[in-house]
Amino acid sequence: MKKLLLALFTVVYLTSVQSQINLLSLEELGSDIGIQVFNQVVKNKPHENVVISPHGVASVLGMLQLGADGKTKKQLTTAMRYKVNVVGKILKKINKDIKAKKNKDLVNTANAVFANSGFKMEEAFVSKNKEVFHSQVRSVDFQDRNTAASMINQWVKNETKGMIDNLISPELLDSSMTRLIVINALYFKGLWKSQFQPENTKKRTFHGPDGKTYQVPMLAQLSLFRCGPANTPSGLMYKVIELPYHGGSVSMLVALPTDESTPLSAILPHISTKTLQSWMTLNSKRVQLILPKFTVEADADLKEPLRNLGITDMFDSYKANFTRITRAEQVYVSHMLQKAKIEVKEDGTRASAGTTAILIARSSPPWFIVDRSFLFFIRHNPTGAVLFTGQIIKP
Repeated sequence: MKKLLLALFTVVYLTSVQSQINLLSLEELGSDIGIQVFNQVVKNKPHENVVISPHGVASVLGMLQLGADGKTKKQLTTAMRYKVNVVGKILKKINKDIKAKKNKDLVNTANAVFANSGFKMEEAFVSKNKEVFHSQVRSVDFQDRNTAASMINQWVKNETKGMIDNLISPELLDSSMTRLIVINALYFKGLWKSQFQPENTKKRTFHGPDGKTYQVPMLAQLSLFRCGPANTPSGLMYKVIELPYHGGSVSMLVALPTDESTPLSAILPHISTKTLQSWMTLNSKRVQLILPKFTVEADADLKEPLRNLGITDMFDSYKANFTRITRAEQVYVSHMLQKAKIEVKEDGTRASAGTTAILIARSSPPWFIVDRSFLFFIRHNPTGAVLFTGQIIKP
């Protein structure tokens, strides 16, 4: 009888920003597959707010790759462009760097495998996941769906500081078929390097892609930011600004088309980690920034986006090959989901030097006004890891 591997992964993101320049790395390959997944998701949700964690996508696919063999493994390694077994030590170091205590920005990433009681797994899979991804195996009885869901949700809630508290419902679990759940939780809280003063937050007009306008709270400040124009290979112009976090290792990059009639979908396919790296070379200038204050929570089913990228066999009960996870029975991936939350507001920083000069400048500085649909990327600059990316259609 065919059995079931339920792959689930969760991500959470809190207050954010970004900074600095960095080298291309292995992590950027992982983030690239995540950005491609994001691109696929927004194709089906062109008028919705979407938040995805590319790093979370890479983490879960990496854990699954360790358990895959044959064509299933080949599809995963082709899409990801690296073999976890070969680069395990580097991935381990990257994960360590991302959550290093020396970072003043708080990044917490955690991985776990919830296995059905008595489910026999290959020792190499268990030990390698623990070594590379610090993933612990936890035993759970999926026959008791309510208790199993509660246990998993509590783990997610703890790892995401309460931001995600109901990831899965008992109905998602099959009491007789579920064997394994693979989870990544990612939490980020960053302090703005240049603070937005609450008294400068005012309701302003935000233009939606449907022609409608909305009055939304907009953050405002006059400060020094790395920003400037960029263009796609086909010549479409867009503009970019980098908002560094106080800790110095993470930045938020915001991009939106220069021409108001150009949709986000026209520039997104051309964005990769190399593109993000090129943005880090833009010159700094004093600008008046207007940015929406927003909170977005979004769910995404990643099965079809991954299938569209060539990762198909692992979702097929007849073709999936996860013999490196277990030889006791055949398993496959029934679901791959992600839930993310982001909050962007004024009090994201404790930095005070030079941050109160948000007032009037006699010689008018250039404006960078984010008053229509935009993309954002939360980037860990030392490794090039893209922790979160999203499209905001309506704040």
